[in-house]
Formats: sequence, C-alpha cells, structure tokens
Amino acid sequence: MRTHTYLTGALVARTGDEAAGPALLLAGFAVAGSTSEASALLAGTSLSAALGGPLLGALLDGAARPGRLLAGALGLYAGGLALVLGGLGHLPFAVTLATAVLTGLVGPALSGGWSAQLPAVAARDRLSRANALDTLTFGAAALAGPVLAGAATETLGAPTAVVLAAALVAAAAPAAWLLPRRARGAGTSRGILDALAAGARTLLRNRRLARATCTSVVSCVAQGMLTACVPLLGERILGGAGRGAALLSCAAVSALAVNALLARFPPRLSPDALVRAGALVQALAPALALTGEPAVLVAAFLVSGLGEGPQLTALFEVRHREAPEGLRGQVFTTGASLKITGFALGAAAAGPLAAWSLPAALTAATATALLAAVPAEGLTPAAWRSAMQRDGGGE
Repeated sequence: MRTHTYLTGALVARTGDEAAGPALLLAGFAVAGSTSEASALLAGTSLSAALGGPLLGALLDGAARPGRLLAGALGLYAGGLALVLGGLGHLPFAVTLATAVLTGLVGPALSGGWSAQLPAVAARDRLSRANALDTLTFGAAALAGPVLAGAATETLGAPTAVVLAAALVAAAAPAAWLLPRRARGAGTSRGILDALAAGARTLLRNRRLARATCTSVVSCVAQGMLTACVPLLGERILGGAGRGAALLSCAAVSALAVNALLARFPPRLSPDALVRAGALVQALAPALALTGEPAVLVAAFLVSGLGEGPQLTALFEVRHREAPEGLRGQVFTTGASLKITGFALGAAAAGPLAAWSLPAALTAATATALLAAVPAEGLTPAAWRSAMQRDGGGE
C-alpha cells in the first residue's frame, strides 16, 4: 500500500467523523425538537469513545491483519450512525441514545487506531514526514466536516447530513482493508486483559511517553474550557453566539497551515519539547481573548491553532518512537481516549463557570494550559528550561 492511499483513507474517514458530530446535533434537534436530547446524542458517542479506545487498541495489536479489523470498525461506526438516525422519532429516545453510545465505542478507530498503522506503510526514514502529513488530515477534516454537515443540512435537511457522514466513514473502509499484514512476530498473543495491563504499564512507566501523554491530555482540558466559552464570546464580542463557531474554524485553519509548513520544514526542537511548547502557545489564546476586542479575539484562536497543530504532530512522533510494536495500537487509541475525556471534562467544568463569569473561565483555561506545559520535574522556571533543553537536545 502506498502512503497516499493511507492518507486518502484517513482524510475521508476523519472528515466523516468531524461531520458526524454536528450532523447528529442538527438531526437530533430537527427530529426530536430538543436541544438536551440532541446534545445527549453527541455526548454519548464522545464519552463511550473514551471507554472503547483501550479495548480497540488491544484488539488491533493482536490482529494479524489489523487493517481488516479497522475496516470492520469503520463499518460498525457508519452503520451505527444510520441506526441512530433511523431511531430518531421512531424508537424511544433511550434506545436511540444507547445505539449512539455503542456506536461511539469504535470511534477511536478513526483517530488513534488509524494513525497506529502508519509505520506499516511508511519507510522508517520517511516516517517523520508521513506523520506530519497524517496530522494534516485531522486539520483538514476539522475544517471540511462541519462545513459539509452544515451545507447538507441547509440544502437537503439534517437527516441527510447524518447519511453523508456515515457514507464518508464507510467509503474509507476499503483503504483500511488494504493495510499490510502485520510483520511476523510483531503482534501479540496476550489475552485481552493482559494486553490492556501491558498497555497501561507502557503509558505509565515510559517516562517520555507518560510526560507527552499527560501534557496532551491537560492541554485538551484547556481546549475544552476555551471551546465552552465560544458561544458567549461570540454573543458578547462578535454580535451573535452563532458567530463564535467561526472562531473554531480560525484555530483549525492556523493548525492546518502550520502543520503543512512543518511537513516541509521540520522543526529543530525534539518532539518531546515541541509537545510542551505547544501547550505554552495555547495558553496565550484565552489570555488574548480576555481583551474583549474582536480582532484580538480572532487572533487568539489563530494562536490556539498554532499551538494545537504542532503539538499533535509531535505527540504522534513520540508515540511512534516510544511505543513497542506489539502495543502501538493500544498506546494510540488509549491516548486518544484520554484526550477525549480531558476535553469533555474541561468543557463540562468551564460551561457553568463561564455562565457565572466569562473572564474567570478564560483565566482558568490559561492556567490549565500553563499547567500542561510544566515539566514533571518541578514547577520552577529553571526546571522548565532544563527539561526543554534536555528534550531539545536529541532523541
């Protein structure tokens, strides 16, 4: 399989995934007429993805043909979206919500599960560049998915947007099916529980992997907090809550642009140092948003993307470098699950806080992002500089 086939499949699948969230929200509201039920569908798929990630990763690591398992997961995800749509307005909402929860269990296949297969299609000396291109698919999907869902809803109705999202996910299954067979001896014959325990030990005991994972998860908490502030920022500064959604597109655009640049001109910092530097850059975004100026607010979200994009690329590099071959899938999917959980917790915590005081919520987001940038060795500036210099000195 050529790398461009892998990247095309990843882009299509992730675009479908990014379209699925807005499509479910819009379809739930259009059919059920309730914002609470609509948001429950999205929350159900997101939180169950956090639970399903480690198990899916263990199964991928133990499969001789992980691509076929991945293709099956994509099919289940696409089918689950169709079942959720079919249940809206026709089945008790509890049944439809349960279907959404079950569907979300295989959601990490579209993120970490797919990225874990990259070393099978990219030569070792080209893995860094292929990893940067793989990360670009996340940014492109984050831009295209919501736009496609919105356009489909406006022209053909919200149910059609769900069908489109499901079709995109299903269309990526052939590319997943073609992923190479695992190299002989590279898989694992462990039982599922033993594999899960081994994966957890790897994440906890490998210092560099644990540090990068911790930084990325705490960064996602800060991202969730900032995202929860978007409607109020739009309403109070841009003249409408709906306009706040455009701020997220600004972050996606800058993340996509900087990752494209890094794919062409790799940074001199090591991936470990870049993960932490990305958190530090992200801390600027909510601080800038505190000014209350429209132009500065837009700049704040552009800055946020400048931190998020390189951080994700560097995080994947650390995972590819540090994860053992037989546990790579689990490291990637468990990491994705932890990040999803962090984002959800950040959004849940900042929502009520923003309603009480928007500046307080933005300040909390800044503090959380700064916390993510702090090295495990200590809180002093000297310790931070020492860790950055050590990480930047090579692998």
